[in-house]
Amino acid sequence: MSNINAAITCVHGVVPEKILSNKDLEKMVDTNDEWITTRTGIKERRIVADGETLSDLGSEVVKAICNKRGISPLEIDMIIVGTVTADHRFPSTSNIVCDKSGATNAWGFDLSAACSGFIYTLVTGQQFVESGRYKKVIVLGGDIMSSIVNYKDRNTCVIFGDGCAGVLLEPDQEGNGIIDSILKADGSGRELLIQKHGGSAFPITKENVGHPDNFIFQEGRSVFKFAVTKMADVSAEIMERNNLRGEDVDWLVPHQANLRIIDATANRMGLTKDKVMINIEKYGNTTSGTIPLCLWEWEKNLKKGDNIVLAAFGGGFTWGSVYLKWAY
Repeated sequence: MSNINAAITCVHGVVPEKILSNKDLEKMVDTNDEWITTRTGIKERRIVADGETLSDLGSEVVKAICNKRGISPLEIDMIIVGTVTADHRFPSTSNIVCDKSGATNAWGFDLSAACSGFIYTLVTGQQFVESGRYKKVIVLGGDIMSSIVNYKDRNTCVIFGDGCAGVLLEPDQEGNGIIDSILKADGSGRELLIQKHGGSAFPITKENVGHPDNFIFQEGRSVFKFAVTKMADVSAEIMERNNLRGEDVDWLVPHQANLRIIDATANRMGLTKDKVMINIEKYGNTTSGTIPLCLWEWEKNLKKGDNIVLAAFGGGFTWGSVYLKWAY
């Protein structure tokens, strides 16, 4: 079992059909296209239809991955879902995705790390593959952010969208796959980016239904400063730890929260813009979904052996980076 890496062998993404543009938001809240674009880089985002759930998107991703890979959903050993907008408090969205996709031999769970959800989940899935215990693990990152956004709050409603994507992890003995990771957390930042109501600390009651604390709160300026520093630092750290220079990195896949944060991270790594995956203008911040959605959209540009760095920062605070070699 020596020298086994967990490698991404397939990727797929699903986004809702409905588009919510900046022009649409101008009719809903005091904002405008120029203000949103200048500060975030976002032009539009996708929003689920009534009744459409994260497990609906996730199960479509699983079925598509199996179809692309030429395997049956029954061959999947495990499905892990990174999300903060699960269908229910319980059962887990992973359980529901297994059922809806036909992956009924799989087990799994949900993992909550906000916008760092996919990289936390990816590294978790890595352990099950590299231990030799499982051969096929699907890692999903996705969120239905429209379910927790207050569309009267112009500071947050312009940022977030809905979407889900995922990857299949399988054993690799050619030196490809996940090489290294650095994951970080700092709970002292929790009040700066939070959905305060809805958990056991502050349950939703008939008295507080509709209260702003039932939705996302973000202290934008402070979060921006933390994100710029932490995402850039951890990306530079993983490069240094693996003796990588800017010319050695083929792709940076950053969390799509803000174009200025992405640019700062790329600059710290010494990367030109043509090495940075960006789709924030189309989808906004889908939280756990941003990084795998980028991999899905850029899949045709990726070559076996490409050096790829993933980087994210999220509420909690959580942040981290992953260095991997593309396996196909």
